[in-house]
Amino acid sequence: MSYEDSIDVVSVTAASARAHVMELEAERALAQATGVADIPAYLDDLDWELDAWRQVYVTSAVTEIAVLRAELDGRLTDE
Repeated sequence: MSYEDSIDVVSVTAASARAHVMELEAERALAQATGVADIPAYLDDLDWELDAWRQVYVTSAVTEIAVLRAELDGRLTDE
């Protein structure tokens, strides 16, 4: 199953995606500190979710940069 198949496409800002990634990273650190990370299924699920949200974050950031560039400079052309 790919990330695209499992995440509903909604408008997510880069800032909100980054905040969620940070929450998941904090959850992972807590799992490591408390021994919960020793449960393979839990850690696999958490790592999968982290990877998915990192992809959402990067995609959102790149899109926001492209939109801003287009708003400032206009449409790209071959001329």
